[in-house]
Amino acid sequence: MRYHRSDVVARAITVLDEYGLESLTMRRLASELGVQPSALYHHVPNKQSLLAAVADEILQRGARPRRAERWDRRVIEVCAELRDAMLAYRDGAEVVVTAHTFGLGAREPSASLRSALSDGGLPGELVDVGTRAILHLVFGHTVEEQTAMQAASAGAIDRSPGGDSGFEQSLDLLLDGLRARASAG
Repeated sequence: MRYHRSDVVARAITVLDEYGLESLTMRRLASELGVQPSALYHHVPNKQSLLAAVADEILQRGARPRRAERWDRRVIEVCAELRDAMLAYRDGAEVVVTAHTFGLGAREPSASLRSALSDGGLPGELVDVGTRAILHLVFGHTVEEQTAMQAASAGAIDRSPGGDSGFEQSLDLLLDGLRARASAG
């Protein structure tokens, strides 16, 4: 059977979600597809490209329409969408954070945040710093939350994961600081 790049990425997400990132190898993916590992290189040149494509697909599948008109409400929408997309798949946060850190993938989560912060009238430097701070909050919180969920499901910890209340409160604190800086400037 002849596969397309989208088939390879879809199967990679299935392997990721079922077995975890440590098991998402080119060899395993080829085996899942019933092809030789060399056949995958027609679709993705290396594992980093595969992970970038997986990260893009995770973000694409999690995309939702934007409803908020105010800049700060749009930031909250973008962050909630990003968090939910990463949490939808086992090790999804680690994949998306890695792709972002290495500058891989076409779907860059910072573009929507930059746009919302710019629309809030924040100066360029504050847009840059604010975008990084917000992404660090979303990435860090989501990685910690996903790790705790996986540890709890494996019986490694007996506490339940924090959930989104701490996430929303943290985001509100950061936005309060950005609003204060914007009005002071």
